[in-house]
Amino acid sequence: MKGMVLENPDNIENAPLKLKEVEIPEPSSGEILIKVSACGICHTDLHVIEGELPLKKLPIIPGHQIVGRVEKVGENVKKFKKGDRVGVAWLYSSCGKCKYCTKGMENLCDFPEFTGYTKDGGYAEYVVSKEKFTYKIPDNFSDLDAAPLLCAGIIGYRSFKLSNVKEGENLGLYGFGASAHIVIQIAKFYGCKIFVFSRSEKHRKLAEELGADWVGTSMDNPPEELDSAIIFAPAGELYLSALKVLRKGGTVASAGIYMSPIPSFPYELLYNERIIRSVANSTREDALELLSLASKIPIKTRVEEFPLEAANLALQFLKKGGINGAGVLRIG
Repeated sequence: MKGMVLENPDNIENAPLKLKEVEIPEPSSGEILIKVSACGICHTDLHVIEGELPLKKLPIIPGHQIVGRVEKVGENVKKFKKGDRVGVAWLYSSCGKCKYCTKGMENLCDFPEFTGYTKDGGYAEYVVSKEKFTYKIPDNFSDLDAAPLLCAGIIGYRSFKLSNVKEGENLGLYGFGASAHIVIQIAKFYGCKIFVFSRSEKHRKLAEELGADWVGTSMDNPPEELDSAIIFAPAGELYLSALKVLRKGGTVASAGIYMSPIPSFPYELLYNERIIRSVANSTREDALELLSLASKIPIKTRVEEFPLEAANLALQFLKKGGINGAGVLRIG
């Protein structure tokens, strides 16, 4: 099979992903082999490829927003059969035994595996996944449109929940890429007022098209105080921007797996019981809830399509903020 393989981390501008012929993996007990049709690209992929996340497996095939069809099932697989359309997300598996898993916090598992990071991912024609961590894709989404739901959607949804925003309240979104363009649709569904902060004029325009009540940059003050905020861009200084316009007792949640250092700031910005928190990975419950909600709203993803062999180029566009909505690789 063909796959885009990372052998050594490097800046994406140097095209470190190489198109190679690799063996089709074989599913073990409890696993399924998926023929991949689409895989979303994500900032986490960039952090892996450029070495900002410590690499635990090399060579590695990135990609963790995977849509495809079951090609083969291993022993003891009961939920899926050949031909079923399925999706795979970032959390490849959790141990089920550590203190976090037993408390329903598998996103914080002590011994997790991650798709496209510790296990080969979806920048390839085939991928293996665990049956228990594979999801049925709602029928009202095409393969390309469904792919961004499997990370941008899931982590955005978890961030939305952990931001503590309530129905009808003011929510700030800092950065307006793949995840934010899904979250704004969830927030509008719940009647929230949305304030979008982005340095990209193109992204601000998309935010307006999707119903933002106000758009500006992180240097601007919104016309109203924020009840909650979500930071999508990996820039630590945005915490300060958000805290400055956050009400007493409000929450700032960070959706990213990686962020530049947060500058020191006066305690007054945090005082009055303001909360700052990270959002780490996601659970299977998050995925199931998001996919159900996406179908109900229904969420309309905005997708820019690239062929598999153009993965380096697509990620270069992503790094520069050149993708409006979500980038997706079409495979096969």
